[in-house]
Amino acid sequence: MTVPPATPAHRAQSPVTRRTLIGTAGAVAAGAVITPAVMAGPAEPDTAMAGATRAGLTTGIFPETRAAAAVGEAPVAAAFPIGFVGVRWEGAPEATGGGIRLRTADGTEGAWRAFPEDGCFPASGGGLLIPADEAAGYELRAPAGATGLRSLALDTRRGPRRAVAVPKETTRMRGLAYVSRAAWGADESLRYASDGSENTPAAYYPFQTLTVHHTATSNDDSDPAATVRGIYQLHTETNGWGDIGYHFLIDEEGRIYEGRHTDDGGLPGHDGDGRVVTAFHVGGCNSGNLGIALMGTLTKRRPTKAARKSLTRLARVLVRQHGVDPYARVRYVNPVNGAHKEVPEISGHRDWMVTKCPGGTMYRELDRLREAVADGL
Repeated sequence: MTVPPATPAHRAQSPVTRRTLIGTAGAVAAGAVITPAVMAGPAEPDTAMAGATRAGLTTGIFPETRAAAAVGEAPVAAAFPIGFVGVRWEGAPEATGGGIRLRTADGTEGAWRAFPEDGCFPASGGGLLIPADEAAGYELRAPAGATGLRSLALDTRRGPRRAVAVPKETTRMRGLAYVSRAAWGADESLRYASDGSENTPAAYYPFQTLTVHHTATSNDDSDPAATVRGIYQLHTETNGWGDIGYHFLIDEEGRIYEGRHTDDGGLPGHDGDGRVVTAFHVGGCNSGNLGIALMGTLTKRRPTKAARKSLTRLARVLVRQHGVDPYARVRYVNPVNGAHKEVPEISGHRDWMVTKCPGGTMYRELDRLREAVADGL
């Protein structure tokens, strides 16, 4: 196992950006993400934090994510209680035959559990984030035909505390509150290599379409910000995407989380000219394609009323911003490689490729979503 490298020296103190200054929208307005679940007691703010306070910010205290990577099926042990196990592989488009069993601190092994088959698997642009119930270790069984099995033990809740400059005021985009990256505890150092270079430099292209996903994580999530941090680490480290793959995420309480990092100057997910930052959510068709993920598994369960309302409001903001018809079908053309596909303007992940995402119930809700977005224009 290996442990992610330490924070690069040039990222030891996070800069206070214009986006940060307008910032903790959701943390204040949406039930305070920087409260009991992620705060652990007082921390002494450093000089940067003191300066941030004078600039109208406050000090948020977040747990540092602890992570340990492994390859193959050999048993894995971690030096911390494992909250999630991230899993990724190649060569098998589904999880058939794959599974995990957890081991407690006293060595007791649990029963084998099949991998969930509802996620965005490697062939279609993703992986799995499996709750591990604070296990001490685990063992994996690769799906039939899989190669390159990789895993990541994660603790997103109980690591050493770190101070982050978080704005006091609610963050909003076109009047819609959202939880900024700072407010959900994104460790921006993860986006950088040990030499200080950005792992995946931002690229921006004109908006073409919007794709809806589900994260295929646990429903009734008691700490969605911790889950967002787990998805971030999985996408950044194990998937090698340099950052989280979605532009926005929405939890069951309706909180909207800022996803992929963008430079200051525009709406989240955009640059100052209104172009969309390229993320990683639809394999081969990402540039100009904006991805929103509802948190949880929506194969049999419908999205909550709060999540549906926030998705509708967010999609409406984006449709207005880009002047598109929510009922339209469009010919998406990837500006990078010329790949093209006919899809709805507001699509589900399965409209692009073979995947069960965004879950059967959510996919059946898309016509209702398009109607609700159009009704508010």
